[in-house]
Amino acid sequence: MNGPRLIFWELTKRCNLRCVHCRAESVDQEFANELSTQQIYSVIDSIAGNYRPIIVLTGGEPLYRKDLFDIAHYAHAKGLPLALATNGTLIDYQIAQRIKACGFQRVSISIDGPDAPTHDAFRGIPGSFESALRGALFLYEAGVPFQFNTTITKRNAGSIDALLHLAKERHAVALHVFMLVPVGCGVQIADTDMLTKEQYEDTLRSLYYKTKEAGIEFKATCAPHYYRIIRQEAKKEGRTLTFETDGLAAVTRGCLAGSGVCFISHRGDVQPCGYLPLVAGNVLHTPFTQIWESSELFTTLRDLSRLKGKCGMCQYKAFCAGCRARAYYATGDYMDEEPYCIYQPKRMSHA
Repeated sequence: MNGPRLIFWELTKRCNLRCVHCRAESVDQEFANELSTQQIYSVIDSIAGNYRPIIVLTGGEPLYRKDLFDIAHYAHAKGLPLALATNGTLIDYQIAQRIKACGFQRVSISIDGPDAPTHDAFRGIPGSFESALRGALFLYEAGVPFQFNTTITKRNAGSIDALLHLAKERHAVALHVFMLVPVGCGVQIADTDMLTKEQYEDTLRSLYYKTKEAGIEFKATCAPHYYRIIRQEAKKEGRTLTFETDGLAAVTRGCLAGSGVCFISHRGDVQPCGYLPLVAGNVLHTPFTQIWESSELFTTLRDLSRLKGKCGMCQYKAFCAGCRARAYYATGDYMDEEPYCIYQPKRMSHA
């Protein structure tokens, strides 16, 4: 049984922003039953004793945890690679220096528009754009690599070039674009803000060509059928995907929920990803290794033969697998077909 590649760990749901698309529906207040420092250490011991995933400490806003740097030091000492996912607004000179000292390999900062009006409208707090960019500057000056993460909706789909320019101008090492997943607050704006299937397809196809001239790492995330599109476009170009040319996109698949990725909530619930609100087990009651290797939920997700609808018969399913969270949102069945994909598998189109 392969171990997880990435574990996203929601240290807290507390946050200082009010993002319209927030997965966690975060607010600035205490939440009951957050894992204690010692409980987190115990889970880190279990993970580090068996696997070596990248641990992404996230939230909410993880900098709200007063023990964040203690946790990071502990995980780093156990040999676990670390990343931090933050909105960037709380990073000052001292915080940036502590992030550097803890051994974080990379920090992601959420930037949802190339300018203050767009970003601040997403984030719900005036001034958050400038605060996030100021945090990025402190990281750059401290020598901490950082990337920008952008959630793509109808509000900013036309701004990808401007966002890429901003990322390079501000010395980001990467721009990752996330396609909106209807979960948490995202459900409330799904009808008005989610791209149509056709817009989704066009956006992902344009990303394929933009990546070639981006100049920095530039990739689509939470967009599993991007992995179909890059194969289709490469075939048109008469070439085969390679790791040297196409990076991880050539050797991994789209949706890794429960197979390469998982999520630990602030209460210790283990989910396939942060967008699929189904629980495989809780680390306070079941060892992480047992949840990862034996839970029924993860076992089902890893069995591509159990995919339904057009995902089940698609010749690209080994590369894509469809977004299980979007399927769950659309039908209540996490193994159902991806609802935001326009592709018709050959066996369907010839039926």
